[in-house]
Amino acid sequence: MGLIHIELFATLDLVGQSPGGPDEDPAGFPFGGWQAPLLDEVTGAQVGAAYEGTDALLLGRRTYDIFAAYWPHQQGGGDDEIAAIFNRVPKYVASRGRPELSWAGSTRLGRDLAAAVREVRDRHEHVKVVGSLNLVQTLLREKLFDRLDLWVHPIVLGVGKKVFDGGEVPTNLTLLEPPSAAPNGTVHLRYGLADGTPATGDMTAPDPGVARGD
Repeated sequence: MGLIHIELFATLDLVGQSPGGPDEDPAGFPFGGWQAPLLDEVTGAQVGAAYEGTDALLLGRRTYDIFAAYWPHQQGGGDDEIAAIFNRVPKYVASRGRPELSWAGSTRLGRDLAAAVREVRDRHEHVKVVGSLNLVQTLLREKLFDRLDLWVHPIVLGVGKKVFDGGEVPTNLTLLEPPSAAPNGTVHLRYGLADGTPATGDMTAPDPGVARGD
């Protein structure tokens, strides 16, 4: 069984909508492309490293359409390494409709999304979910992910669709490596899904591990 990696860009208030450009989701969202002014070489290198070893993409319909219009035309350019990966690997698309999937290697997932995602995970080693907030929220709710890479950017938008936008279930995560900050203040957090659900405690209760003074 392989691993499902979720790769997300978010603001400090965890808005993940339309980071790449104003045309990604123009209806009613005034900050499309909010990530572009904050990109730097450190974050770019982190993103490139995160995609190493990718052998499948798992995408929502809107993200798929954006990628299919862009990545097939980027090989040989500045984004050649990522373009080569994205164009080579199979693409699995979550959609309620029957879209025309023109990007080579694309397959629409079946109606039972959870079962289809499990089949994809069984078939591949490193499946990457990029953007695709609606799909991500389903994966979070079903605990159908193994890794979460989150780049938190030093801005607050106050509007927009958030990474955690309702419907999530109590989940434990473990930090897989120390957080890494870019010069512009963007922080890269890498988590893994952990067993169990969050525990509770009482901060006012005496701590048996602390000696009490007179």
